[in-house]
Amino acid sequence: MENNELLNIISLDQQLLLYINSLNSPFWDEVMYVISGSLVWVPLYLAILTFTAIRYRKKFFVILPFIILAIALADLSSVHLFKNIVQRLRPCHEPALEGLVHIVRGKCGGAYSFVSSHAANCFCAATVSSLFLGKRWFSTAMVCWAAIIGYSRIYLGVHYPGDVICGAALGFIVGWGVFRLYEIADVRVFSHSAYFTTSMKT
Repeated sequence: MENNELLNIISLDQQLLLYINSLNSPFWDEVMYVISGSLVWVPLYLAILTFTAIRYRKKFFVILPFIILAIALADLSSVHLFKNIVQRLRPCHEPALEGLVHIVRGKCGGAYSFVSSHAANCFCAATVSSLFLGKRWFSTAMVCWAAIIGYSRIYLGVHYPGDVICGAALGFIVGWGVFRLYEIADVRVFSHSAYFTTSMKT
């Protein structure tokens, strides 16, 4: 990619960020701040785990480590393979955008933004849970949920759209990859165990 093309992409990314971030109001500031938080979604995470446990019964205790592995890989790779290497400053830390970015409650986060760990984690969770549960309505709801969280990060001025898009792609790849790893283990190991096969719902 030529330098001019890269600069054009960066410029477009900044313009989209400033546009979305400018659509602020006291009401939406609070809504997006809450949506972007982690604790507010704990009931959802517990519900997903509960539904997975009901569907897979005893096999859930084999599946759970794969789910944890997927989220951990998405989070760690977003930081150590991207943020710490690319070192792209967050919009709210970028000197060229000083005074242009609306910051909610003075929260900006760490120095670097590419890729969005929120997006990577949420899209990884959406992908891996959708593949395990296999329901179209659930997959649609989870993708919408992850997209809303990604949008909230742009609205809050802590990530560029490109950070969120690339973070989402990373989360999808990791989630799909870990699920494939589970499928391989299931065929080679778990499907031969009477303990697991007799515990599955018909």
